[in-house]
Amino acid sequence: MLPVTPRFIVARDGTRLRTAIFEAPGARRLCVLLQGQTEFIEKYLEVVAELNGRGFSVASFDWRSQGGSARPAADPMKVHVARFAQYDDDLGSFLDQVVAPRGQKPIALAHSMGGHNLIRTLKKWPEAFAAAAFSAPMLGLPARDGVPPWAAKRLSGLAARLGFSEHFAPGMAGRDPLNQTFERQNLTSDRARFERTLAILKADPSLRVGGPTWGWVAAAYASIAEVNAPGYAETIKTPVLLTGAGRDRVVTVEADRAFAARLPNARYLEFAESEHEILMENDAIRTRFWSAFDAFVAGL
Repeated sequence: MLPVTPRFIVARDGTRLRTAIFEAPGARRLCVLLQGQTEFIEKYLEVVAELNGRGFSVASFDWRSQGGSARPAADPMKVHVARFAQYDDDLGSFLDQVVAPRGQKPIALAHSMGGHNLIRTLKKWPEAFAAAAFSAPMLGLPARDGVPPWAAKRLSGLAARLGFSEHFAPGMAGRDPLNQTFERQNLTSDRARFERTLAILKADPSLRVGGPTWGWVAAAYASIAEVNAPGYAETIKTPVLLTGAGRDRVVTVEADRAFAARLPNARYLEFAESEHEILMENDAIRTRFWSAFDAFVAGL
């Protein structure tokens, strides 16, 4: 496993973020790797090695409230932001302090919530990336425990307004990834990769989080509405490869399809048999993903 040598930076609002760079010898290209909610740098070391092998140095970081970055909630097991503009601060600060000094215009590879946040950045700072590849970006949330998205949106907004913003969302209070089993998870069909992630968390339990707060859920629905608004996708000119997971139970693949169709410079590819974590899936799915990625990069 590649060694992680962290460097800490401070975001514009004072939040401490853990970052890392993985150099590829002789590389003249840089990839910014953006993880999803609850994830951490170490989970992606296989992906980092694969990018290094393709001639990319890789720069990555842990979003606030997860991994080795600062956790603002009183309970460090809670993933919490009051608004997704705070994630804009994270990525903008990372680009300014870690990426810009290298003098390389990077491409991005982003998963789930990281993909959502990347879309916000492509809109705000259209010159930040030369191209962007997405794995199951968070553009819609499915019903959970029988609660439809419209009801969850209203409930989370009400809970935040009533002062419960930093309380766990329902079902999250007792959630601990150390107690999760392969049979009960909904992220990947690959047992070995699931158990590898679990082993990393067992070796360093401080990297784990339980789940989101009411405030995070309310902020997520607000940002999803923002990025799906008419005219938003249509103004993003960056070349995009957007991949969806046909068996996704974490985000709605229909929203990924619809958003990709509105982008002016995008290719959409769907893996019908994939669960949410395409980059952590079985070898057959991952081989197809990397073939698409290689073709995308070659065409830039």
